[in-house]
Amino acid sequence: MEKTENAGKMFRQLVQILDTLRGEGGCPWDREQDEKSITNYFLEEVYEAVDAICAGDAVSLAEELGDVLMEVVFLSKIYEEKEKFSISDVLEGINQKMIRRHPHVFAQRSIETSKKVFDEWQRQKRTEKGRQSLFDGMAECFPSLLEAFQIGLRVSPYGFDWSQPLDALQKVKEEISELEDAIRARKEDEILHEIGDMFFSMANVSRHLGVNPEVALKHANKKFIRRFGFIEKRLKERGKELGHVTPEEMDEIWEEAKDKAK
Repeated sequence: MEKTENAGKMFRQLVQILDTLRGEGGCPWDREQDEKSITNYFLEEVYEAVDAICAGDAVSLAEELGDVLMEVVFLSKIYEEKEKFSISDVLEGINQKMIRRHPHVFAQRSIETSKKVFDEWQRQKRTEKGRQSLFDGMAECFPSLLEAFQIGLRVSPYGFDWSQPLDALQKVKEEISELEDAIRARKEDEILHEIGDMFFSMANVSRHLGVNPEVALKHANKKFIRRFGFIEKRLKERGKELGHVTPEEMDEIWEEAKDKAK
């Protein structure tokens, strides 16, 4: 209880800080921001928080979550000034939603399994928002790979899915084969479609394995950058530079990088 009360006190202080920064005599930079400019920072902070989670860095994560929370309060303050809503409205809305969507906890209603909890959540969500399709309300700004992942999550509970990861992986192999055929035939339109199908299928394999493909690809990107950086370092040590070495020498260093720059 003491930690909860202290958290409430700290949150009120954060709201007051943003009030001061946006108020008369506050910070010129903060006063100039609007919802569009803050959106960019908001996304940046969310991704940095995800990076901290993936790295297992609890210290950094605590800091990044603070930054995310600050952006939430900042955006709420901007809309309060527009007389649209306040941070109190935001908190009241999420509190009521969490209570309403957990009747098995707050309303003494019996829901035995996590699947039934999920089904009830989705049913209430569709009812509250008047949604007709499973895809109504899906964020249009999702990165495409994450969107493919979310599509699979939405249809899977209704049986439109593969029964196991290996079945989903077999679909990836089929798409690769079709892509190979399109490449051989040099059909550019088909190549575009088959590449899309391949990524979509791979997103579903990831979902079956409990892996977010966006996070997995981010890991792969960072690993490649780290290993290629090892190549650049080795070449400098040898008095060489990119563009003036053979592919064979780069492959040799790459194999070394796989052991030393994991």
